[in-house]
Amino acid sequence: MAEYTVFSLSQVAQHKSKKDCWLVIDGRVLNLTKFLEEHPGGEEVLMECAGKDATKVFNDIGHSKSAQKLLLKYQVGVVQGYTFKGDSDVSIEETKRNEMSAFVIKDDHMPKYATLVKFFLPLLLAASYFAYTWLNAGLLLEA
Repeated sequence: MAEYTVFSLSQVAQHKSKKDCWLVIDGRVLNLTKFLEEHPGGEEVLMECAGKDATKVFNDIGHSKSAQKLLLKYQVGVVQGYTFKGDSDVSIEETKRNEMSAFVIKDDHMPKYATLVKFFLPLLLAASYFAYTWLNAGLLLEA
């Protein structure tokens, strides 16, 4: 891992405003001031954790791999006494390249009516078949 400045939690706690927002995730000290407006969950979520260790909150949300890699872009240092588990082999360039894929929720170009057609068309065909056979059976009995 590259050499970063080491910060104590009390130093991070001094950066808890909208103009200077730092927090800690997995031992990484992040300056998220420029990311506040871009955060999909809104800046309020980040401001609640500003100046604190937000590792538990970050992990409980279930962020994507791209979001986890995005942390490297905003890292300004590490927390004093934290040991990394060897998961930092992702480059910042790779993070920038994959940055937007973290925000894609659903890439479905099928119109809503197509889903209804896919559901009702087989039902309509089955109903037509049974009606046809029922009517033919009734006509054969009369003859």
